[in-house]
Amino acid sequence: MKTISLFMFTLVFLHPIFSQEQKTDLKILQVLNRFYVEDIDRAINIYENLLKAKTCLRFQYKEIGLELAQIGTILIIAGSEEALKPYRETKATFIVSSIDGFKKLLLENGSVIIRDIKQVPTGKNMTIRHSDGIIIEYVEFKKQMK
Repeated sequence: MKTISLFMFTLVFLHPIFSQEQKTDLKILQVLNRFYVEDIDRAINIYENLLKAKTCLRFQYKEIGLELAQIGTILIIAGSEEALKPYRETKATFIVSSIDGFKKLLLENGSVIIRDIKQVPTGKNMTIRHSDGIIIEYVEFKKQMK
């Protein structure tokens, strides 16, 4: 996790083309670990018990055949093996303050778009391959979800 934090710190705070105002507007609000499963109810039971926490977000994303739940900093992603296949290489989800701002910053620093910005049940997301090869999903929540 220190590598990702240092990478993002370098991009946001040391990159010369962004003004100080632009830099402070770009924030990673939360980093979620992604767990891929076939049985979401079983996984929720396990991680609620382990973390002593309740599910704070749960929804179906019917268009792609997935169901998602968040417990603390864990994002459980459930579906068939076929439905999960395109997403398994994504290592984490970053909840961000401005998806458009991060897209610009990341592209200017050698990242590549895997899936461009689109509307999703929680707001907007995109998937990016960082210049170090790590694939991250970026999500900007709808105003009412923040």
